[in-house]
Amino acid sequence: MASTQDVLELIQQVAAEVITPRFRALADDQVHQKHPGDYVTIADREAEVVLTRELGRMFPGARVVGEEACFTNPELEFTLGGAEHAFTVDPVDGTRNFVKGSPDHAVMVSEVVAGQTCRAWIWQPEHGVSWVAERGAGVQRNGESLTRIGQDRLALGATSKASRHGFDGGGELAATVETAWCCGIDYPNLLMGELDYLVYKNVHPWDHLPGALMVTELGGDVRNFAGEPYAPGWTGPGLVAAASTEMAEQVQRLWIEP
Repeated sequence: MASTQDVLELIQQVAAEVITPRFRALADDQVHQKHPGDYVTIADREAEVVLTRELGRMFPGARVVGEEACFTNPELEFTLGGAEHAFTVDPVDGTRNFVKGSPDHAVMVSEVVAGQTCRAWIWQPEHGVSWVAERGAGVQRNGESLTRIGQDRLALGATSKASRHGFDGGGELAATVETAWCCGIDYPNLLMGELDYLVYKNVHPWDHLPGALMVTELGGDVRNFAGEPYAPGWTGPGLVAAASTEMAEQVQRLWIEP
């Protein structure tokens, strides 16, 4: 059975060979939109093919649920919760940033066993930073154990929902800022204490399972808008990730419209 380090090295190799050579070097015919504003590139597609193939080789019998495969076959996403062993793959998280030449993109993978996320990987190739979590064993940043350091301030959050940018909960929160449009950047910002909570409307497992495990491993809370713990197989709408249960409850109370 392949180790956690083996999977990280696979992700890094695929990024180096398939993704990074296309960064700021994409031809027009290598960029498409699945929906208006929802980009996919040759790097996304080729990286997912390689990651899917190699994870299947490393873990025979495991189901691989990739973002691009789910665009072709949407039903695949809904098989995750019932899978005995599965992986999610986001080959280029933050594709819009990647297309625009921003270094704020990542490769993300999570492992799900019997409906529970047990390992997670985020690799930020242009920043050269890896984030790895194993259930019950905490989070490592570039191989070193991570401890979240909170900030002495009103809770600062980020959301992709434009109508809530600047929302401060009547003064109980700092003015909410825009996300990085990349969960592989947003969740690490929460882990590092640069943000205190995140609020998302759209919830896909390849976007959120890796970061959710990391947040909970550091004592945080990830839940849906009904207050239920976020888990594989749950599809939304809405998600709150926060540095603590108390903060998640506060954000949920202030954000969720009656």
